Amino acid sequence: MDAYHIPAQTRIGHVHLKVSNLQRSLDFYCGLLGFELMMMYGDQAAFISAGGYHHHIGLNTWHSKGAGPALEYAAGLYHTAILYPERKDLAAIFKRLLDAGYPAITGASNHGVSEAIYLNDPDQNGVELYWDRPREQWPLDAEGKLTMFTQRLDAAGLLAELN
Repeated sequence: MDAYHIPAQTRIGHVHLKVSNLQRSLDFYCGLLGFELMMMYGDQAAFISAGGYHHHIGLNTWHSKGAGPALEYAAGLYHTAILYPERKDLAAIFKRLLDAGYPAITGASNHGVSEAIYLNDPDQNGVELYWDRPREQWPLDAEGKLTMFTQRLDAAGLLAELN
């Protein structure tokens, strides 16, 4: 079989999450994170976006209404990653989470190529909020190969973006 390389412009279009309580999820994704409700599909699904796109996230209760969270130690989605355009945008949502006293922040990391805040949504689905550094700032080894890492995020430095 010939080697195939996916086109460089390819992007992940959207994620569709099974949730146990649609309104509670809308309160989190729209009310706290600031996504816009684009469309309800009856009372069992909602499509939300940033900037008027048809949807970045689908939420549904078709097979999960009232159910508990997915098992932590089982195959499945690890997290949904939401990419913010600039560092100050990540700082703004981080401050919003802190001001709201959001209880499910699970981590904050500097990966060299990006900075990220990790949390769980109300159904314990993992969510990563992050921004990418410009490519020319990505860490490379002596041979020019990418060397991502995980270090503690400088939270104070991130929040200073808002001053």
